[in-house]
Amino acid sequence: MNIEVKLPEVSENVDSGDVVSVLVKVGEVIKLEQPVVELETDKAMFEVPSTAAGKVKEILVKPGDNIKVGSTIIVVDSGETESDISEQKPEEVIAKPLPEAKEEISEPVTQVLPESKPETKENDKHDIVKPAEEIVSGSPKSSDDRNIYTKPIPASPRIRRLARELGVNLINVTGTGPAGRISENDVKEYVKNLMSGPGITISSPAGSIPQQPLPDFSKWGEIETVSMSKIRKVTAANMSYAWNSVPMVTQFDKADITELEIFRKKLSPGIEKLGGQLTVTSILLKVCSVALKKFPQFNSSIDFSKSEIILKKYYNIGVAVDTENGLLVPVVKNVDRKNLTELSVELTELAKQTRERKITPAEMEGGNFTISNLGGIGGTAFTPIVYAPQVAILGVSRATTEAKYIDGEFKPRLILPLTLTYDHRIIDGADAARYLRWICESLEQPMTMML
Repeated sequence: MNIEVKLPEVSENVDSGDVVSVLVKVGEVIKLEQPVVELETDKAMFEVPSTAAGKVKEILVKPGDNIKVGSTIIVVDSGETESDISEQKPEEVIAKPLPEAKEEISEPVTQVLPESKPETKENDKHDIVKPAEEIVSGSPKSSDDRNIYTKPIPASPRIRRLARELGVNLINVTGTGPAGRISENDVKEYVKNLMSGPGITISSPAGSIPQQPLPDFSKWGEIETVSMSKIRKVTAANMSYAWNSVPMVTQFDKADITELEIFRKKLSPGIEKLGGQLTVTSILLKVCSVALKKFPQFNSSIDFSKSEIILKKYYNIGVAVDTENGLLVPVVKNVDRKNLTELSVELTELAKQTRERKITPAEMEGGNFTISNLGGIGGTAFTPIVYAPQVAILGVSRATTEAKYIDGEFKPRLILPLTLTYDHRIIDGADAARYLRWICESLEQPMTMML
């Protein structure tokens, strides 16, 4: 019997993706949940597993294709007849979808826009009051054009927030998703069409500066033009949004981790036997989770449209991972509930999956705070950019041996440079200094976390 293997819903806000590579061939016998294609979405790059076992009869996609949720990827001959299927229990023939993703809260590379509470009638008013046409023309629409629309608009809270920030009235946007659901691309395409109209100009969100026309670089030598990957496009958009919308300040400090390094090397062999690596990053995960509890403003987001501060009672921390495809940020969930060994094992596995392109969008959502460690590469300090709607990010540079004056003499000590970039709208400089100093003292004296 022929079974169609289709692209399942990978995340609530992802309705399509680009095929990077096809991992099977016609005639190949595949197993249930064996990866069949490698897919790149706005949030991540990962492998899509097969929902059927058997011989591949037909491949309907090729590298470079953009496929939507529900599209058939391959056709598999299961070798079973209709009567064989009818004798099976219902649960044995139900296709298993990819893990369901939660509502997007933050995605740095992959998640981008500020989180939002479930929409209320008050929120819906924003979609009607300020249509994009007013932003473009500079004059309000007449009452005849602004008809009251009572039919529910099929868009998620994240898409509604994006529409409000761009000044788009969702009533005027045609959804291309299932049942007319409006996607991020639908909103952006609508704005793009408005901007391309004759004699129309529109300012970029968050006060970004339009790019000046580039010169012809080929006049001075040989050049090569490479298309930006979807991940790079999203990263560029996210960073531009954060840079132009968040007033950021960076705090610098140093931690003496001489004793911590001795402790780390002593415990590393035991954790390695369990499949993990005890690193400075995994230790910082635990330290930062405690710090976020002591300084709740760092575990929050700001909603200017409602003049509210959202204080989160859960502790999910993203860790930036350098991959061949760009910077990706998987999120370790509920860090406060896990011990150092569990965190080390989970972080090792997440980093491995990220580099092997097996990370899913759900595993890159929900971060409240981010750690970016460039110590393995080098450098003495850097100023990371906050991943909105988060309000802070910790930068970690390479530890070096420095002379430190202790008890009347200079002694060699291992010093770790740390930087904290924060949203100055919600965090004061004094609080940032206290927060970073508390982290430094916890690394220098781990028992501080117990107090």
